[in-house]
Amino acid sequence: MRSDHPLDRYDVPEPRRRAARAATAAVVVAALVPLGFAGWLGWEAVAGPKKDGSGVAVGSLPAPGLATGPAAGGTSASGAASGSAGPSASHPASRAASASASSSASAAHSDAGKVPAASGQPLAGKTVVIDPGHNPNNGSYATEINKLVQIGNGTTNCDTTGTETDGGYLEADFTLDVARRARTLLEAEGAKVVFTQDGATTWGPCVTERAAIGNNAHADAAISIHGDGAPASDRGFHVILPAGVDQGAADNLAIVAPSRTLGVDVRAAFHSVTAEPFANYISNGSGLDVRSDLGGLNMSKVPKIFIECGNMRNATDAGEMTSASWRQLAAQGVVKGITTFLESGN
Repeated sequence: MRSDHPLDRYDVPEPRRRAARAATAAVVVAALVPLGFAGWLGWEAVAGPKKDGSGVAVGSLPAPGLATGPAAGGTSASGAASGSAGPSASHPASRAASASASSSASAAHSDAGKVPAASGQPLAGKTVVIDPGHNPNNGSYATEINKLVQIGNGTTNCDTTGTETDGGYLEADFTLDVARRARTLLEAEGAKVVFTQDGATTWGPCVTERAAIGNNAHADAAISIHGDGAPASDRGFHVILPAGVDQGAADNLAIVAPSRTLGVDVRAAFHSVTAEPFANYISNGSGLDVRSDLGGLNMSKVPKIFIECGNMRNATDAGEMTSASWRQLAAQGVVKGITTFLESGN
């Protein structure tokens, strides 16, 4: 490949055939050399130091903690730890390293100024809606949360109070904490995260409004986080998938299949990260349940699931769910599943 270096524009003239012109040629060359050298100095001053194939100045290092390419979304310490910056093995600069000395120099020069693809931001450009189930204040607004709303195939309460552990730890407090932890992790991966409520609303919102928030955000994935209130002898977590509903204002048929894929990915990841078993009291221990009575799923136009992270009435599950370290694992499991789903092209 032809170089665009300024010095390459100055070709050394061939000796003249005629001796009579030799003196003249010598004068011309003598004049051109200092001019060319001056031009080279000017080019170096403007262009800066030579760069290798990754675009990094030879003999210099990036500032500590900075990627060599621009991040494609918000950054955080977690995001920096999740991936290394710089060119991948398929980047031209990496391929040039294994080539001959001459081809390496050519590739490095031709790639100078190119910016490697950002790493550590696998969810850049993606929108995730997180729905922290219930609301810590719902118990004080019985009239508001008990009003009926249409969910296509019937009606249901606007919202409920949720459950709690025997020690009084509210499901609404649990879901909000896990949701906030998951948001931090997702934003570190470059995702835009939208909450249906972040503890600032006095009650609710209604399940239909929660679905509408996901729809209006054009979410690539949405998840509603919950804790179950089954009998004390029951243990484990499960993921709830939407059944197809095409009645009234509900028509979620288009999102049933991708929601199942999302649910399977989250089930696998949550189990892997937390070691929580699949619920032993529902759907034959499969860890998946399909329902048509949840307004948040019936009214959704984007891939959406619910996760019951454990049974808050079971002593073992309650011990985990009241632990901040386990709630961090729960958030990691949720995010790992969502990331798997979105990176697969869904």
